Amino acid sequence: MDIDSTSSLYPLHRSKTVHLVRHAQGVHNVIGDKDYKAYMSPEYFDAELTRLGWQQVENLRKHVHACGLAKRVDVVITSPLLRTMQTAVGVFGGEGYTDTVDGLPLMLANVGKSGRSAISSVNCPPIVAVELCREHLIESDEDVLWKANVRETKEELASRGKQFLNWLWTREEKEIAIVTHSGFLFHTLATFGSDCHPLVRKEINKHFANCELRSMVIVDKSMLGSDSSTTDYPGKIPPGPDIPSAAIDEKIANDEPVSGST
Repeated sequence: MDIDSTSSLYPLHRSKTVHLVRHAQGVHNVIGDKDYKAYMSPEYFDAELTRLGWQQVENLRKHVHACGLAKRVDVVITSPLLRTMQTAVGVFGGEGYTDTVDGLPLMLANVGKSGRSAISSVNCPPIVAVELCREHLIESDEDVLWKANVRETKEELASRGKQFLNWLWTREEKEIAIVTHSGFLFHTLATFGSDCHPLVRKEINKHFANCELRSMVIVDKSMLGSDSSTTDYPGKIPPGPDIPSAAIDEKIANDEPVSGST
């Protein structure tokens, strides 16, 4: 098989690692699985996590700490809806908060009727809520969106997803966790993978389960970012023509430095 069709090569500083997470089970998922019309109810627009959802959060938290990801993530970007923020804070936040701990809590006790203790902001990455990765109105488990009285189309949602990914290049962080919604993830990722093997494309495009985490690499092909490499080395210091071999031999014989040689 032609290597050009199976491999790509990009400068390391033109890439970012993103850890994509769908929120844990929310109250709307339970109701919507029984009756999809329930997704239309304003009561569930900003649904909180269920008790099972919080257990899913605990399981993912254990995983990201066990595999070392919790220490590598530079920033956590989350949709501003309650279920995504609860998931982001529960997975990537600090330990339990007490009055003796320095700093403010990331989450107060019993937020969203969670029955959970407060969560500390100590020893965890910054968590930032961003409108671009949210959804407005859920019609189904795919989180179909709307604007004003007109539903946001799949194409518009995918376009917003591309805007979001482009926005990531304005940030200096290299390893980013993103906590968002099923529909946002599915329709955004559906625009990628056409140049990959079908099985690789399937890995990229498949729907996310509640509280599923998938790690991927995104590449800046259009100079959207401006970061320079921190590991590249220019070589040939000092610059200039190579010293002739005979001169190098003479310098070595005389125990002189041979800087500038190849």
